[in-house]
Amino acid sequence: MTENPLLARRREIIARSQTVVVKVGTNVLSTDDDQLDAARINSLAEQLYAIGSSGRKLVLVSSGAIGAGMGLLGLKQRPKDLSHLQAAAAVGQAHLIHIYDKAFRPHGYHAAQLLLTANDFKNRSRYLNVRNTLLTLAEYHAIPIVNENDTVSTEEIKLGDNDRLAAMVAGAIQANLLIILSVVDGLLTGDPSDPASQRLPLVERFDEELLNLVGASKSSRGTGGMKTKLEAVHTATANGVNVIIANGKRPDILNELMRGEDVGTLFLGEGDGPSAWKRWIGYTLPPKGRFVLDHGARHAVERQGKSLLAAGIIRIEGEFAKGEVVALVDAQTGDEFARGLTNYDHTAAQSIAGKRKDEISRTLGTVPYDEVIHRDNLVVTSLPKN
Repeated sequence: MTENPLLARRREIIARSQTVVVKVGTNVLSTDDDQLDAARINSLAEQLYAIGSSGRKLVLVSSGAIGAGMGLLGLKQRPKDLSHLQAAAAVGQAHLIHIYDKAFRPHGYHAAQLLLTANDFKNRSRYLNVRNTLLTLAEYHAIPIVNENDTVSTEEIKLGDNDRLAAMVAGAIQANLLIILSVVDGLLTGDPSDPASQRLPLVERFDEELLNLVGASKSSRGTGGMKTKLEAVHTATANGVNVIIANGKRPDILNELMRGEDVGTLFLGEGDGPSAWKRWIGYTLPPKGRFVLDHGARHAVERQGKSLLAAGIIRIEGEFAKGEVVALVDAQTGDEFARGLTNYDHTAAQSIAGKRKDEISRTLGTVPYDEVIHRDNLVVTSLPKN
C-alpha cells in the first residue's frame, strides 16, 4: 500500500532533524488550580530524554515560573503589576527547575537553567555565548531549560513571551525543528470552540492570510495566544526552521511527533534560511528607528536584492546610532518589510534623506558610504502574499 505523502514528508523531516527545540506553555504545565502538574512534567521529561538519547541536540524552552509561583504563594489571579509578577517568578522558577531536575535524574540527565532577556540577543558576543552554551550542554547529558528572566525584565529588555523566545533560540542554534506545545491541536480553520473548525495538518508556505485565521486573545495563564504563536512561527520558518504546533495535553505527544504521526500542524521552513549574521539582524534585534521609503526603494530592496540608497528615503523616524538596527517601512501602507544595520546615525540620515550622491557630498562635504544600508547587512522580513 502506498504511504500517505504528507506522512512520508513528516517522517523525512523528523528523521533529518538533529537539533530540536521544544517549547512548553504554562497551560500545559498547570493544573486547574494553578499548581504545577508534576505528573505531566515527569511524562514530558521521559519523552524529552528519548529525543536526547537518540543523538539529537535538544533545548527546552519552558514557561511556568510565574504560574508555579502563584500556586506556591496562594495567588488566585495572575498579578498585574511588575513587582508582584517578578516576585511570583522568583519563587516559581526555583521550584520549576527543581521539578525538572528531579524528573530527569532517573534517566541520567541534568536540568541546566538559562534565564535570558532581550539584551542577551541584542549584543552579538552575548548572543554567540548563549548559542555556544546551549550547544555545549549536550556534551554533558544536560538538557538546557530556557526561560525569560522575569525577575529582572523591564519593558525595555522584555522579550514578551516564550513563543518568541523559542523561535529566537531555534534560530540562534540553527535548529532543524521547533515544537510548540500548547493546549490546542494545531492551527485550526476557525474558532477552537466551533465544531466545524478543522486542523490544518500542513502549511507549506507561511503567508499573511494565516494571521486572519486567529484573533489576538491570550491564554488563561500564559502571555501568548495563537497569534503570538504564528508570529513566532514566521520568525522560525524564515530562518529555515520547521515548526510543529501541537497539543501538549496529549499524554504521549512528543513520542507521537518524533514518530512522524499526523498530529498538530507542521509549518515548513523556508529552504536553508538566511546566514547566521542575517538571522541576528533580522529576527533577534528590535529596531531603534524607521526609514520610510517610496515605492521604488521598496521594490529595489524587497524584490531586487539591492542596497538602500538615500534617494529612496522619504523621512526618518526615531533616534539611532550608526550600526544600529532600523526598520524599513513602506510610505503608502505603513508596513515594515525589512531591517538592516544603518551606516548613518539619525542626524546624518535626516540630512541626506531623499538626496542623490552628488547632493550628499554637498550636504556632508563627503560621502562616507554610498549605501545607507548595504545589502549584506539587510534582511527582508515581509510575509509573502498569495
